[in-house]
Amino acid sequence: MTINCKGQLIDLTTPKVMGILNVTPDSFYDGGQYKDKSSLLNQVETMLTEGATFIDVGGYSSRPGADFVSETEELNRVIPVVQLILRHFPKTYISVDTFRSAVAKQSIEAGAALINDISAGQLDEHMINTIGQLGVPYIMMHMRGNPKTMKEQTDYEDLIKDLNLYFAQRIAEAHAAKINDIIIDPGFGFAKTLDQNYQLLNQLELLGIVGKPILAGLSRKSMIYKTLGTTSANALNGTTALHMIALEKGSKILRVHDVKEAMECIALYNRLNLLN
Repeated sequence: MTINCKGQLIDLTTPKVMGILNVTPDSFYDGGQYKDKSSLLNQVETMLTEGATFIDVGGYSSRPGADFVSETEELNRVIPVVQLILRHFPKTYISVDTFRSAVAKQSIEAGAALINDISAGQLDEHMINTIGQLGVPYIMMHMRGNPKTMKEQTDYEDLIKDLNLYFAQRIAEAHAAKINDIIIDPGFGFAKTLDQNYQLLNQLELLGIVGKPILAGLSRKSMIYKTLGTTSANALNGTTALHMIALEKGSKILRVHDVKEAMECIALYNRLNLLN
């Protein structure tokens, strides 16, 4: 199970970590944290040193009710950061978190290696064909509506069946556009209630039917801190607990704020699986 990033095959047989780098002022956990080049580069260096395979750069917060950001503003946030990272850490595999094809195209041209799209091409009709033309790996997430409307769109006939149908349709379209490397993200917290998030995690292995690697984005989300009666700032322990479950259920990439702890979780998971 591999993906091709800039001509290098990344083996996902062993789970990998994607470190989150939000360059937005309103992200739910780390919004506005990196106010200058030095703090941003220090965070990237820390995540790479701790073992992150990918750095996921996002310039448009996808938290529920997030403010609208123009395409120009998103580009102004993302492209200089991609260029800055690669200037200092040229071997970094940068993922850009965007649902806009123009941002995807310019990010890849600036040196990013893959695109992470919360809408799986549904918010930009040109996205799928653009990714096919760029020839890069594509992470497609399950979501209904958009960040402002998704909280009202949680009525499913059968959650797992509906997600598998969604991914089958999106994957077929991606294959038709000659996208070879596809990763699916079930979208924890996106158009799902608290109970639905836990049902999804409990049955995550059933998404394996579509035959694509699964990315789990659980880090410090409300499904954790609301259950524990705490805040995102105090949700690291809960995040780690659910990361182990996600790995046991077949996740191949953990998208996280805390790389060191996620790598420790994977190390323990790998040690356990030596016994099987």
